[in-house]
Parts: sequence; C-alpha cells; structure tokens
Amino acid sequence: MCGPVRAALLDSRLASALLPVTSEACEETLPVAWNRSVMTDQLQFALDPVVEERIARSMNFEEGDRVPIWDYIDNPSTLEHFAPGEQDLLAANVKVYHGLGIDLCRGFGGSYSASRDGEEHADEQGVVRSVISGQTCWSVRRAIGSIEELKAYEPPAPPDMEATRATWVPHIRSVQAAFAPQTMYVPGCGCGFHGTYDMMGLQLFSYAIYDCPAEVERLIEANNAPGVQIAKIAADENLCPLFFIGDDIAYKQRLMFSPDFLRRTFIRALRNMCEPLRSAGIKVIFHSDGKVTDILDDMIAAGISGLNPIEPMAGMDIGWLKRRYGKELILVGNVDCSQVLPLGTVQDVIEATKECLRQAAPGGGHFIGSSSEITPSTPLENVLAFYEACREYGRYPIRL
Repeated sequence: MCGPVRAALLDSRLASALLPVTSEACEETLPVAWNRSVMTDQLQFALDPVVEERIARSMNFEEGDRVPIWDYIDNPSTLEHFAPGEQDLLAANVKVYHGLGIDLCRGFGGSYSASRDGEEHADEQGVVRSVISGQTCWSVRRAIGSIEELKAYEPPAPPDMEATRATWVPHIRSVQAAFAPQTMYVPGCGCGFHGTYDMMGLQLFSYAIYDCPAEVERLIEANNAPGVQIAKIAADENLCPLFFIGDDIAYKQRLMFSPDFLRRTFIRALRNMCEPLRSAGIKVIFHSDGKVTDILDDMIAAGISGLNPIEPMAGMDIGWLKRRYGKELILVGNVDCSQVLPLGTVQDVIEATKECLRQAAPGGGHFIGSSSEITPSTPLENVLAFYEACREYGRYPIRL
C-alpha cells in the first residue's frame, strides 16, 4: 500500500516520491556473476554470501538454495516478539527482519500501537495534516482543495540534485548497512503519479482529469522530476542491483483510470525513471496494489523488471503471470495480506504459501512475500507460520 502517510526522507516535495524506511520490452538478463560483483565489490554493505547468491540467482531466473523472501512489516506484535524494549525503530525492525529470515525489503512501517489511535500530526502552522487511525497514519488535509487551487498551484522548483545526493545517499547506505548482512534493503521512490493525486484526493483528481487536463499533466511532470533525480543518483552511485518504484494505479479487479490516460501520464513518468536505472543495469521492481494486467505490457515496455505485490484478492493470478511472462518479469509477493494472513488460520496461511510457491517458484524469478505488507492486524502466530512456511517449502527443487 502506498496511500498511508510515511516519514519523508527529504523535503515534503519528495514525501510521496521517496518510499519509507518507516518502448521496448526489457528482455535481457544479466549474468549472476555481474550481480555478485556489484553486491560485493561496489556496494557499501556486505551481504551474507548465502543471501547474496540466493537473491542473485532468483533475479536472473535461476534456482538457488531457496526462494528469497521479500516483505514490508508494519506490525507491532512482531516488534514486541523480536525486539522487546528496543526504542530505535530501525534497530527493532532489523531484529524483526533477521528473525523472520527476510532476504529483501523496501523499508518498514510505523508499527503504531493501538494506544496512539487518534493522535494528530500538525505542520509548522499548526494545521493538522495526518491522524493515526487503525494503527496507520493517514492524510486528512490535502495540499490542493479545489479546481481553482489546482489551476493556481505553482510547484516548487526541483530540489538541487547534488544537495539531494548529499542527503539521500548516506541515508540509504546507513540503512543498508543496518540491515546487512542478512537482509538487502532496496532503495526506491514513487514516479510522481500517485503523489499527484494524493495532493488533492481521488475525487478531485478525477474531475480535474477532464476539467483541467493540462494542469494535471503539468503537476504530474513536476512531481516526476524529484523521482527522476533519485533514479539518476541511484544509478550513479550503484546503490543496489534493484530499485523499487511504488505508485498505486489500480483497484481490485480494475485500473483506477483509463489505460489511455495512464499511458499518456503514468507510463511516461515511469519510463523517465526506469531509463537511467536500466542503463546502469539496475532492475526495477514496480509496486501497485490492485489489478494492473491491462497495462502491464506497457509497464514492461517502459522498463520494469519485476512486479509487486500481485494481489490475489484483486484478481492477480501469479500462475498466469508466470506462464505469460516467463523470464521477462520477476514476481514479488502474492500471499494474501487482506484476508488470509490477518484472518485465516495457521493452516490457511501455510496452504496459501505452498500454493504461491507451487505456481511461481520453479525456475527462479520469484521473491515470495505478502501481497503488500504485514499489517498491524496480522496475528503473531500467522506471521511466524508464514515465514517458516516460506523457508520450509521454498527450498529448491520445489516439491509441492
């Protein structure tokens, strides 16, 4: 999920673009040896050789010792279990991810306790911008409140690229070092599309598409610019062989917007970010909740190499994706986090995990994980059973 408010890593302009700690199809595959070289010789953190090999093989559509585990944890009970008393959220989550055997991550959630529900967060002027509800932080006041405000809105100039580099790169490297050696922290950001509709809310954005399309496209372009900067910096600095881009574009069973509109706006913004990353040999994992198959070919042509979270309750069939795209697309996630993980029995969780592995794991190209994140409502016993099943049944060769 990309909607809840998360901590910005830089200024407010990048809050929607940078993901939290809290065209031709891309068909080529890089040799495993290249990825090992990047991971060990050029990056500023050292992964355990077993984890390194596991990830490198899977992202290049080969079978390693087992299927790598990828996830995003936003669950207070896991913190209490693995890191009781730890006050530093990063340090606590490192213990959680290592304890669960998670090989790759894109960050972690705020893991707000139930006692903080109703807590308000205000800006410098005292205006409440977000509220904690359901153990998640949500926006309650948008930057743009009307068509007139949209027409009058002047986006700030893009942040200075070198200033961004000086702040962002050390931060990413410090987080990568904290998660090493057992977990690869994958840096990422949004491409500005989700960030644009989040500035005004979906209802106003939907009117604006028709009432003032030029202003909408101008704002998407402006919000894309910081993400393109981040992508160029990530490519220059060779921070990681993977990069995560997250922009929600779909509901369950369908896209939020017409394919034509998305091709004209979102796909252009996505391509702008993928180009420098792809040129540097970095594979892009793209995230959107919902059913995205109607525009998936366009996303692959724009340069993505992997798809997350492959939400089964939205109609995303990981077996069909495996058959349709083969070695063209790394499949990331897919075990249902909206019903099975929070509401199912331990046996339900195990069976869903086995079915996901059966459909997607053979031949590599699969990082197993939840269908978005481990939510605050997921019981600890289901969390533990899920990752134990990933490790037990995800060993190659898959025999399920």
